[in-house]
Amino acid sequence: MSKDLQFKIDGLKASVDGKEILKGIQLEMKGGEIHAIMGPNGTGKSTLASAIMGHPKYEVTEGKVLLNEEDVLEMEVDERALAGLFLAMQYPSEITGVTNSDFMRSALNARREEGDEISLIKFIRQMEAKMKELEIDPQFMHRYLNEGFSGGEKKRNEILQMAMIDPKVGILDEIDSGLDIDALKIVAAGVNAMRSEENAFLIITHYQRLLNYIKPDYVHVMMQGRIVKSGGAELAERLEAEGYDWIKEELGIEDETVGQEEEFQVPMNTTGPKL
Repeated sequence: MSKDLQFKIDGLKASVDGKEILKGIQLEMKGGEIHAIMGPNGTGKSTLASAIMGHPKYEVTEGKVLLNEEDVLEMEVDERALAGLFLAMQYPSEITGVTNSDFMRSALNARREEGDEISLIKFIRQMEAKMKELEIDPQFMHRYLNEGFSGGEKKRNEILQMAMIDPKVGILDEIDSGLDIDALKIVAAGVNAMRSEENAFLIITHYQRLLNYIKPDYVHVMMQGRIVKSGGAELAERLEAEGYDWIKEELGIEDETVGQEEEFQVPMNTTGPKL
């Protein structure tokens, strides 16, 4: 595994409306690694993704999130993205008036120096190639971002954006929810095609079935706002077969939740990309 990329969540605590949800998350990833986080509803999984990316609803009260030793929590949301973080959201927002292609080209150019913007021809060829890999209709380039898309189309579109941007750390928040088996295989193939020693992925999921197609190096179980158990891919297989009760019994946990989680939503006052 590459030692060049290092991503470390160090003692992360976060609250929403005064209620502590994350209670000291410790996790470290290196280049080439895929980590999966599993756990019942309401245990803090989606809150972790939201806190890392800077959702204003979640107040980080303690800890650091280090990307190559730089604390991303000290950055604005757009700066975190430019530094190399990407979140494939569980419920992608629809943005009327901004086409898929305009949004994607703006995102790519935001990561390039002024005067070095990607040419239109190169961009179109690149996007068409990625859309073909993910079996996305080329006409979706000209449709408004996620507007009228099915759940599966939205999820493929998230993976398309990630493939185009090529981030250092990809966070996938329940990217498998609502997908049939064929769409699941396509999404998984898109993630696998991106895997290299230059990046790492954090996959949040309820189900082992996604991990049949994206093989994780490490699996972590979250309960009560903490990672309570870690292991290899075999841990996910046991969870699929036996559920979570054996972990609760082993650790003396009665109620695994910390409260009902909410999906990451783009704040209403967020400005769209400058086209």
